Amino acid sequence: MENFGILSTEGVTKRFGDFTAVDGVDFCVSENESIGIIGPNGAGKTTFLNLLTGHYAPEEGAVRFRGQDITSVRAEKRVSMGLVRTFQIVHVFDNLSVYDNLAMAYFHKREAKRWPIKMFFVDFRANGDIRGHVERALEEFDMTAMRNTMVGSLALGSKKKLEIAMAWIADPAVLLLDEPFAGIGDHEIDEIILVIQKIRHQKTSIIVEHKLSKLSQIVDKLAVMSEGKIIGFGQCEDTLNSAEVRKSYWKLTD
Repeated sequence: MENFGILSTEGVTKRFGDFTAVDGVDFCVSENESIGIIGPNGAGKTTFLNLLTGHYAPEEGAVRFRGQDITSVRAEKRVSMGLVRTFQIVHVFDNLSVYDNLAMAYFHKREAKRWPIKMFFVDFRANGDIRGHVERALEEFDMTAMRNTMVGSLALGSKKKLEIAMAWIADPAVLLLDEPFAGIGDHEIDEIILVIQKIRHQKTSIIVEHKLSKLSQIVDKLAVMSEGKIIGFGQCEDTLNSAEVRKSYWKLTD
């Protein structure tokens, strides 16, 4: 069988009217590999992430997960298959505690697809399986001290870290992060980097980000997008020094 890696695309293209946001992209990430995707605004990064996760359908090309064509598979189904993402705008429950956010994320992955109404009757703190996974996630993400804190009172950086933890506790095969450092300061970024450095290589990860100096600390390889195409892909330093990247995208800065 041809090796497609764990997640790959073949010639995927996405258009919005006359504008081609993603243009014939071939891409492949291997099991437990960490890939960063960079590019200027409008390069097609988030659109490409939406194609990988099923939020958009391509006009052309194919998306494969573990060699299986999932191009027409809906986003919800891809989550249950193991493709879990975060968003530029944080998706957490402000009116619940950190603990309950994590518990709901774990329960939703394990049970709610089969018994959605059951979520409203579960005592998350009394359930030993849920409690064990939440406790481990709190420790892994250095959030034990804020376990009972209402999420609405957290700073943005802590909310972003929580969202990553919520994606992580769902036990994804591929974790996709969309600009995890956007809108937060260096101290908060460094806290998230420490967490990602601990968990990277335990799962496959794809991270879209602008802050190149920070991103290079947590990825194995770099994909550079420009005008809907991947113009460079490989080891970080080699990719940034390639002639095509230097010619087309020489203003890579933080």
